[in-house]
Amino acid sequence: MSTFNRIQTLSEMFKLLELPSPKHPLIAILDYAKTPVTTTVPEQKTICDFYQISFKGDKGGSLGYGRNSYDYQEGSIIYVGPGQVVTYGVASSEVTIDKGWSLFFHPDLIRTFSLGDKIKEYGFFNYTINEALHVSEKEREVIHSILEKIELELESNIDDFSEELIVSNLELLLNYSKRFYNRQFITRKRFSGDIIIRFQHLLDQYFADDLQKELGVPTVQYFADKCDYSANYLSDLIRKGTDKSILEHVHSKLIDLAKNKLLNSNLSVSEIAHVLGFEYPQYFSRLFKKKTGMTPTEYRKVS
Repeated sequence: MSTFNRIQTLSEMFKLLELPSPKHPLIAILDYAKTPVTTTVPEQKTICDFYQISFKGDKGGSLGYGRNSYDYQEGSIIYVGPGQVVTYGVASSEVTIDKGWSLFFHPDLIRTFSLGDKIKEYGFFNYTINEALHVSEKEREVIHSILEKIELELESNIDDFSEELIVSNLELLLNYSKRFYNRQFITRKRFSGDIIIRFQHLLDQYFADDLQKELGVPTVQYFADKCDYSANYLSDLIRKGTDKSILEHVHSKLIDLAKNKLLNSNLSVSEIAHVLGFEYPQYFSRLFKKKTGMTPTEYRKVS
């Protein structure tokens, strides 16, 4: 039977793992080779109120979001944001983790730094487990070297510069992660191409089936659900492969359809807005002018 647990602080996490309290209340690194962790929970749904970055150093075990379960492969890194439900499943009633590492940090650590505002730019904290970062040996060494710098600060006597240096190195780690994810998009170009083709087909089919009349203008989440990816991951993949966001693709489609209806029908601007899935005609007119430099009425007159 599955159990549910909410962990609010790093101290709670360490207590659950039967480990001494972390040196710093808002950030901690667990090197499982130095500090093996044994868990006797066969399956546990957990929500943490802090960020977690974990590197898988061995084989076996699985993790999942919601109803989906995924292999947590050797050599992969996962990024989990606060408030996400994660299921930890293991093959036996007791498992010992003695390879890899985990970095935990609480939002309060970065709240007074620029990273507190920038953290939302790191979309991979909202990726699902099957979109983990698969790192090369050289990339692994880069990340490990940054972790060593953070660990050094945690081991040293706290002074006025400690948190600033810790947060600076944390931001450096996240920036390298962003770069490595970008490399992963490039190296999986053929795979990404298949997803882009599927997205474009879904976009065309959405309007061909008149789904906008029932569901409104298509959202990023609609396409993400259809492609079985998180919204953030699919957005990054589409942008990387086409130089346009999903929203830009949707808007381009809407403008093309609007132009056809303006020139080839007697529908009013309000009626066209409704047919295209807009709840309010002024939103349609505003988008049309932004994209074409003219209002729908002006476009109809000059064309």
